[in-house]
Amino acid sequence: MTVTSEPGEDLRDKPATAVERLTEFTGPDLHDLCDAAEAAIRQGGGFGWLSPPPREVMEAYWKGVLLVPERELFVARLDRTVAGSAQLVRPARNNEAQAFVGHLTTAFMAPWARGHGLARMLVEAIEAAARRAGLRVLNLDVRATQEVAIRLYESLGYRRWGTHPHYAWIDGAWVTGYYYYKDLFETDASSGDGNSGEGGSSGP
Repeated sequence: MTVTSEPGEDLRDKPATAVERLTEFTGPDLHDLCDAAEAAIRQGGGFGWLSPPPREVMEAYWKGVLLVPERELFVARLDRTVAGSAQLVRPARNNEAQAFVGHLTTAFMAPWARGHGLARMLVEAIEAAARRAGLRVLNLDVRATQEVAIRLYESLGYRRWGTHPHYAWIDGAWVTGYYYYKDLFETDASSGDGNSGEGGSSGP
């Protein structure tokens, strides 16, 4: 499934934006995804990595994501170039008690691609995929320092339910983490405005 931006009045001045699920890497997508991830890591929104790993490690990671049955990889494109991504993680088959709960994780946007609404499009695409999969709730966690991402999630109706004071260890100090959930079928959840939230990450 691909989600694209609405045509503008003057497309010459408006870059094309799109979000889609990837099931295989073709063309320059793997290279571009690694480039975007490295840029996000250097800027501090690297979903766990504090500095970019060797390129072969990064490539192996993304290839591995596509092999995990419970994971779905979504990418955001700016003028067809992969500029960010996020993942939907479904529960393992043996976890019947939480079969209705998914996890939004590993969300990031390259600094050069922010300001075009791609982060919001990514989250909304994952929510739509979760609903199609029969999931009722999405969980996510995020560093307290990722203020832009937090504003995005809260504007989309995610509710903070917990705080972890020792969530991550960065630059010799503990960083607090926040835990959120969203009921995907709650009719009064706020959709927020269309302008907030470009960047940050979900996950350490």
